Amino acid sequence: MGGVMAGKGSAGRIGVAAAAALAPAAWGTTYLVTTELLPDGRPMLLAALRALPAGLLLLLLGRKLPRGRWWGRAAILGMLNIGFFFPLIFVGAYHLPGGVAATIGAIQPLLVIGFSAMILGARPSRRAVIAGLVGVVGVGLLVLKGSAKLDGVGIAAMLTAIVIMALGTVLTRKWGKPEGVTMLDLTAWQLTAGGLFLAPLALVTEGAPPAFTGENWIGFVYLGLFGTALAYVLWFRGIDRLGAGPVSFLALVNPAVATIGGIVVLDQTLTVWQVLGLLLALGAMFAGQAPARPKGEPSTVVRQGGTAVEGDGVEGERVEAEEADGAPREPVAARG
Repeated sequence: MGGVMAGKGSAGRIGVAAAAALAPAAWGTTYLVTTELLPDGRPMLLAALRALPAGLLLLLLGRKLPRGRWWGRAAILGMLNIGFFFPLIFVGAYHLPGGVAATIGAIQPLLVIGFSAMILGARPSRRAVIAGLVGVVGVGLLVLKGSAKLDGVGIAAMLTAIVIMALGTVLTRKWGKPEGVTMLDLTAWQLTAGGLFLAPLALVTEGAPPAFTGENWIGFVYLGLFGTALAYVLWFRGIDRLGAGPVSFLALVNPAVATIGGIVVLDQTLTVWQVLGLLLALGAMFAGQAPARPKGEPSTVVRQGGTAVEGDGVEGERVEAEEADGAPREPVAARG
């Protein structure tokens, strides 16, 4: 019976991970869509139109607003995961070659491990750290070119963006979601908060939007519906079910998809070193999915309501579940 339950748990974990991986896979097409379909030189406008319509759509579908302390938490998460992150990524993309930007982004799993230790009181596992380092090397081999030019502004923007997203990922894991609220609702709050910040900023810094072409609208609809609304629901669901550590490794799918997209759409080719980098990046991603176990303890914990949740890529994380008003629930019980 225990073996059957373990098998079902593993199958469920794989399904959640596969769904969450669709988010960075969709984000891997963002550069291609931006350069081929969207207006040039309008990073703030693109960020605002990517976030706000998607947030309002999800808010209309969920029809739930934050309560109590969740107004503040939704604003904080919305600024970290959306409001600050989106424009910084666009600034980095305008100032850096795609390979340099992707290599900087590959350090996110290591940053998540560090923030998990500081915020969640989790002890990093050796496997997770090694997988994180291998992932950076793999992405570097896959997308980095010797002729790549480095730009101080671009590097600073990308580093700041990745640090902010890593922090947002860990806080999303720590705070979870209020009782009775779905991941669609939580995603709607964050996208709306970030979009409301970005919209006036875009008007002030870039002026009124230009007239959009049919190709522009196709790009905005794709990024808004698939690359943002659906992608972030699946991403936050993965963080909630699997933990911040394993989900952060799924981001390594992003440069792999971007590279494959370049091969299919732009007729690019892969070198032997790029193939090796692709294998290392994917290997690190899979290695980062295995839940680590605290010494002498099983990795599965049971939240209130009987939901089984496996640990992150760290040892001994405390899962803190809270009510909608912020009051602590009963402590998490380890299954013996």
